[in-house]
Amino acid sequence: MKVLIPSALHSYTGGSKAEADGSTLAAALADLDRRYPGIRFRMIDEQNRIRRHIRIFVDGVQVVDLAHPLDPRDELIIVQALSGG
Repeated sequence: MKVLIPSALHSYTGGSKAEADGSTLAAALADLDRRYPGIRFRMIDEQNRIRRHIRIFVDGVQVVDLAHPLDPRDELIIVQALSGG
């Protein structure tokens, strides 16, 4: 499936688009990490939860459950919040 990557993670993927396979969000992120080592840790914390500053959308709908089922035709969009003062 197509995965849109935020600019803060382009150093892992080399660009704004990537591909991943998996029947669940967790499996797709694991596959993304297999292809781009270290990227999953930037999105998923030590308690196996999506980090507070990360939002993941599947076909335009925000998903918070890593067990969310995916279809190979789905599009994942990963958004990283910006902060500052």
